[in-house]
Amino acid sequence: MESRNQENICIARTSPPEVFEAYAKQYQRDFSTFLSLRGEEMIAGGRMVLTFRGRSVEDPSCTDDSAHLTLLSQTLLDMVAEEHVKKEDLYSFNIPLYPPCEQEVKTVIENEGSFHLDKLHGFRVRWDAHDNVVDDEDNPILKKHRSGKLVADCVRAFMEPMLAAHFGSSIVDELFGRYAEKVGEHFSMEKSSYFVIAICLSRK
Repeated sequence: MESRNQENICIARTSPPEVFEAYAKQYQRDFSTFLSLRGEEMIAGGRMVLTFRGRSVEDPSCTDDSAHLTLLSQTLLDMVAEEHVKKEDLYSFNIPLYPPCEQEVKTVIENEGSFHLDKLHGFRVRWDAHDNVVDDEDNPILKKHRSGKLVADCVRAFMEPMLAAHFGSSIVDELFGRYAEKVGEHFSMEKSSYFVIAICLSRK
């Protein structure tokens, strides 16, 4: 995977087709296994609600629903250029995260067979829930700094263990400090959102 995805740490617009395919197949296996195991634990008619990040279109090369992680890739690339991070370490790092489209979710549920899909709903959630709040005392520079730090802290909460294990804990503070600045600059140009999928399942 690392020799094919190189400067990306997850699937992105610039990822080659075989990377998209590898991620999709792994997602299908993992989600199917999850459903099968949950099915063993539940009685007929039992319900389960799941909410997770998804993708807004079927073709993963047409949109970057992992833009927040693309910015993290770019931050790591900056640190490679300054020799704070080894290039081979970046090229060998891939985040085990795949945002499925709605049809992929439906297909796995149908093929696995343990559950009825009662409801599926896709919706968007802003990276920063406060970025549309008008505050006369808030100047643009402070606002982008606050938004950048908020997103960086959220990403750090789930990414730090993986990053520290792969790159070493010594780079983590510097990495997320730079990342917060990069996300803040992104906010000054556009307001981004996550696509989220919510499903309600019932055991057959």
